[in-house]
Amino acid sequence: MLSIRRLFEFYLNSSIHVGLAVSALVGITALEYDLNIPIALWFFLFFGTVTGYNFVKYAKIAKLYHHSLTDMLKTIQIFSFISFGLWVYFAFQLSIEVLLTVAIFGIFTFFYAVPVPFSRNLRTLSGLKIFVVSLVWAGVTVVVPMISASEVLDMDVCISFVQRIFLVIVLTLPFEIRDLQYDASKLKTLPQLFGLKNVKVFGVLLLIITQFLEGFKDALRLDYFGCLLIICVIMGVALVVSSRKQSRYFASFFVESIPIIWYGFLLLFRNFLP
Repeated sequence: MLSIRRLFEFYLNSSIHVGLAVSALVGITALEYDLNIPIALWFFLFFGTVTGYNFVKYAKIAKLYHHSLTDMLKTIQIFSFISFGLWVYFAFQLSIEVLLTVAIFGIFTFFYAVPVPFSRNLRTLSGLKIFVVSLVWAGVTVVVPMISASEVLDMDVCISFVQRIFLVIVLTLPFEIRDLQYDASKLKTLPQLFGLKNVKVFGVLLLIITQFLEGFKDALRLDYFGCLLIICVIMGVALVVSSRKQSRYFASFFVESIPIIWYGFLLLFRNFLP
């Protein structure tokens, strides 16, 4: 039982779970627009997510406490190094257009953790953290797959991009609510600036707008519309019940599982329902 618990902790702490969530969002885009995504892109984005998130989470810790790292953190470092190597390997199998697109969003990830010329990183700029994360996730999971498939970025894709930004913002809010008791006041996250109640109302409004925007797409798909509605309801409930004192795995496991659940629902609707 202890070994299973440790494996689960490693699964979460090494960002494998968030990597699968990003992969699921890529799959959702592929299903919505009938894209043929090369296997190299799947692996590239998965290992890139793992590498990027572990860099953001552990770079400073590893620098400060490199002589007394726990076994878990040392293992995560090794896993991150291997992931980085695989990320580079799969990068050589992608087109220059895809790599340039990824690089644009990768710059935001880099400066999210590394100080900009003004001795601050994007994470510490007031209220900006959540929007940086949502922009990068939306770009990687909507724009990059479309570029890879040589598809036109038409109005429907633009709507999907905006929807994905809104959805990732809502997905991130339970984390910011959880971290209220840990975040320094200078971060000025949305819950710090506007309070729990207002942030939850804001998130629910984003979900309503997201569903409303779906009706403006030229190629409206009922299976996708229905799955999106279900997921918006699940996200809304998760946001409303979020609190400062939430269970240990509520945000890091359940909330981050929502994109995977969404992808599963969409596959079910697409393949098993008439």
